Amino acid sequence: MRKFESNVQLIKYEVLREVARFAMEGTLEENYEKIPEIIIKGPKPRTRCCIYKERAIMIDRVKLAMGGDRNNPNIIEILEIACDECPINRFTITEACRGCLAHRCSEACPVGAIFHVGQRAYINQEKCIECGRCRDACQYNAVSDVLRPCRGACPTKALTIDTDNRKAVIDNEKCIQCGVCVIQCPFGAIMDKSYIVDVIELLKTKEEKDVHVYAVIAPAIASQFTEAKIGQVVTAIKKLGFHDVVEAALGADIVTLHETHEFAETIEDKKVMTSSCCPAFVSYIKKCYPEFLDKVSTSVSPMIAISKLIKKIDPCAKVVFIGPCMAKKAEIQEPDVKGNTDYVLTFEELCAMIDAADVDIKECREDVLNNASFFGRIFARTGGLTEAIKHVIKEEHIETDFKPISCDGIAECDKALKIAKVGRLQGNFIEGMACKGGCIGGAASLHHGPKDKREVDNYGNLAIEKGVKDALRIFDIDKIDLHRDHKK
Repeated sequence: MRKFESNVQLIKYEVLREVARFAMEGTLEENYEKIPEIIIKGPKPRTRCCIYKERAIMIDRVKLAMGGDRNNPNIIEILEIACDECPINRFTITEACRGCLAHRCSEACPVGAIFHVGQRAYINQEKCIECGRCRDACQYNAVSDVLRPCRGACPTKALTIDTDNRKAVIDNEKCIQCGVCVIQCPFGAIMDKSYIVDVIELLKTKEEKDVHVYAVIAPAIASQFTEAKIGQVVTAIKKLGFHDVVEAALGADIVTLHETHEFAETIEDKKVMTSSCCPAFVSYIKKCYPEFLDKVSTSVSPMIAISKLIKKIDPCAKVVFIGPCMAKKAEIQEPDVKGNTDYVLTFEELCAMIDAADVDIKECREDVLNNASFFGRIFARTGGLTEAIKHVIKEEHIETDFKPISCDGIAECDKALKIAKVGRLQGNFIEGMACKGGCIGGAASLHHGPKDKREVDNYGNLAIEKGVKDALRIFDIDKIDLHRDHKK
């Protein structure tokens, strides 16, 4: 029995597993409405007030697991019916209010939302604009601030509360698809749309379509299936019907080489360059620091690089990227790279597919996975790209002044960009990772707790090829277009 961090993750897994199972059987269309009753058997509810509400929420989860609204380009969506348990009012006056004479809270309120009855303060929620000035003014800390977890976690303030129904709303123009709100919502009211049905249909029809379906696995997988070895996971993936399993880390080797030369050739003009491998980080720059867009590396991400290499070698290839990142689902739809990676699955979805197919990873034999170098594999954690570029500079004796700043999480990225904006950055290269710890901390990881970067380094040390150029020596990558236009 798999262990899950919370009921939220467990229920999401159960939905994905049942959707995958029916899709594999070819009976999803006639059975998807039965999934809520399969999971919520009753008569007692598991988490909500009654089984009927639980099942109503569950059917919305099923629809997102089946792909959701494809007309909505945003990968992250709100399950409105599930978004109803958080406090409606952000600021309230607690019993700590002493009914003082100063009334600093009401004096600080810019809209007159605070009134006094018998000296005690109260907030008129109809007037409150949630500015927080009353909280800051109160000397007794008597103003309680209960910010919804999703809003508190969102780095771009893309989440707001609908004033009519008091439910969370995502502003697609601000959302960077990082998925942190999905993790932080305690009621599982936010979920990412899935390509799991599309991938299963592709695997089922691969022979009649004469295609070879490749699974590209992110190096962050080293911290995921802790109950088995990487080679066993590779075998389990192949048992699902994939033609072959390739490391995204090989794409990281390709990107390292390209990005190192790009840095050396352009840094004199750019003054500062940022990495481009994390789609949420690039999106953050586009939406919050558009003036820095010309400083973003024009190198494609490792996912796109390896997809291009696979399709160059095998014209019949279809590529499915498997990793911990929800933002990758949005990246494959971007105009300048669309068509290279066909679908994206998360580790959560891979886990559900393996279990739906009744594949026991622990019973699988170990297969070989030796595509990439040590440096390609350590891309999975913060600082990995920086170390890889340093390696190439040293190996190729490139004369350039490389002064990197590795940013662990979007808050550190924001700080570095702010400092760079005013010309005070003590470096000339920003390695941006939206998730804490890097990709191993991705929103769609099976484990969201603190990760030990040594797990990734140990995985890297297993690589036969230690150097970037060693891993790439048999490939003709000069004919692969590794340039992208972020302004499209």
